Amino acid sequence: MTASAAPAPLPVVDFGRVSPSALRPVFVTLRFGLHVLVIGLALFVMIRALLADGPTEVPVTILSIAFLACYGAGIATGHRNLPQWARVVWLTALLALWAAMSALTPDAAFLAFPLFFLELHVLAAPLAVPLVIVTFGLSVWGTATHLGFEVGTILGPLISAGVAIVIGLGYRAMAQETKDRQALILDLIATREELATASREAGTLAERERIAREIHDTVAQGLSSIQMLLHAAERDVADDRTLDKLRLARETASENLAETRRFIRELSPPSLDEQTLPSALRRLAAAVDEQAAQAGSATRVSFATSGEAVTLPMSIDATLLRIAQGALANVLRHARATRAELTLSYLGDEIALDVVDDGIGFDPAAIAREPGSELKFGLRAMRERAEREGGTVEVESGPGDGTAVSVRIPVVAP
Repeated sequence: MTASAAPAPLPVVDFGRVSPSALRPVFVTLRFGLHVLVIGLALFVMIRALLADGPTEVPVTILSIAFLACYGAGIATGHRNLPQWARVVWLTALLALWAAMSALTPDAAFLAFPLFFLELHVLAAPLAVPLVIVTFGLSVWGTATHLGFEVGTILGPLISAGVAIVIGLGYRAMAQETKDRQALILDLIATREELATASREAGTLAERERIAREIHDTVAQGLSSIQMLLHAAERDVADDRTLDKLRLARETASENLAETRRFIRELSPPSLDEQTLPSALRRLAAAVDEQAAQAGSATRVSFATSGEAVTLPMSIDATLLRIAQGALANVLRHARATRAELTLSYLGDEIALDVVDDGIGFDPAAIAREPGSELKFGLRAMRERAEREGGTVEVESGPGDGTAVSVRIPVVAP
């Protein structure tokens, strides 16, 4: 029931799946500007070499073209989606080509500035910052080789590296904030849909229960009274023709009463048509156990009850039944358990439902932080159902420790 994911090297917001963020133009502009800067400076180095018409003209031109080709290949293949080692190899190849250009011309030092940003953009901070330092050293070496060691030889690349690190880390923090905000929006949208569904379901259940009560208290009681009065009248009537009419009227009332009671059962929760919650839960446990066996699962489900049973409002019966269905569904989908126990306990002033399994368990705190988790929404739906009846839901679980879901709903003594 747990899920683990490797940490991404750089927060990425999937703008195709969520509403466009207000920061999207900023990200697009920064990336476009980085591409323009790298390509423009590489072309600048190549054009300067061609105009100089010196002995380094051909090798600098070849290295510049190779640098642009390598850079373009990485962009075209989607460097952000490459594995970490592939991104390191790509950047190493770019640095090697740039170092070779630096050994031939001092103009290659201009490329150090966009390379700082590229490294911080592509790699995780623990790898990007050391690589920026290496690039800074190569830049100082290349410039000093041609112009000698001066204050500007070190100070220029140092300021560039510092500015790049500050801006790069700021970009990273802004991207992470945007990702978190978009995840929160998705979570809120899903929660709103879940609440709307739960509200519609609760309203439908309440209305069905109200109609069932009204039919039971009016139509069904009236037909039952008519049937008894006609039966009594049959004993006082001696005329055969009148007796036949009374008998026909009583049988008609009896048939309509049976039909009315069938309507009442249909308006009640389907699994509660036996009128007792323990019977419905026992059938549910047997059905889930059979379903697991047919699916080839090792999970076996048992049901037990304790305490003196009392008649509960239909809304509480339906709530506990739905929670049990959801909990057992989670066991089958996620737990990989060999045993699941469903227990209904009558505790006087409250009723308790416990679902315990010996499965792989999960970390409730991690699930609560995971956006879009099916298990998270299932647990939230259970809590909302219980809270509508004034109850609570407690979940105890841990990786490898199984899971226990405990529901407590207060009841009024009859």
